[in-house]
Amino acid sequence: MGPRILVVEHQASCPPALVGVWLEEAGAVLDVCRPWAGDALPAPASYDALLVLGGEMGANDDATVPWLAPLKELVREAAAGALPTLGICLGHQVIAVALGGTVERNPLGQAVGVLPTGWTSARADDPLTGELTGGRGIQWNNDVVTRAPDGTVVLAESAAGELQVARFAPGVWGVQLHPEADGRIVQAWAESDRADHLERGLDQDAVLAEVDAARDELDAAWRPLAHRFAELAGQAR
Repeated sequence: MGPRILVVEHQASCPPALVGVWLEEAGAVLDVCRPWAGDALPAPASYDALLVLGGEMGANDDATVPWLAPLKELVREAAAGALPTLGICLGHQVIAVALGGTVERNPLGQAVGVLPTGWTSARADDPLTGELTGGRGIQWNNDVVTRAPDGTVVLAESAAGELQVARFAPGVWGVQLHPEADGRIVQAWAESDRADHLERGLDQDAVLAEVDAARDELDAAWRPLAHRFAELAGQAR
């Protein structure tokens, strides 16, 4: 049996999707925990890695999202035990807050569409992202990490300085973008945000067309991330 990865899903519209497919391609076995549906968060000790997915809620919404505080404790336990951990969008932000960072509303507004990743030179020596070559990813977020935890290695940031990819601690990573999102998922997010985007004058049809046109590029860019994460999970067994 391949490495067992605990996947924390915050809502039905943010599933593991492509990242889940790619992890299974690499031999990983996924155990998807859905606290939004009543699942209890398990202890991480019986797993080889932790993946925390995205969601509409905020990383600071502990008062209204009852599993966020226990999840942050689980993240701290995983980090202390050197369990390979990866967060996507909200997951990235939850990990940052759990380890002492700060997440706030992005003063530049919602980031939407296929945008540059902004790799830094630190990526070259990173165990997870060092061999990635893609330069763009899907963004769909309102909040950003405004202060990273102490010891964070910035692996990618936008031209405006927004943290995009980070190694928050040894073996603990976060990506602000959405490598998991396929066209169906992005279409659903667009429908949910339609009123806001109309008010902003954002051309959703153009955004969705760009996502579709970039599909092969995006898959080639981010499939290796999932494969490498599965490999690191296997090494941690």
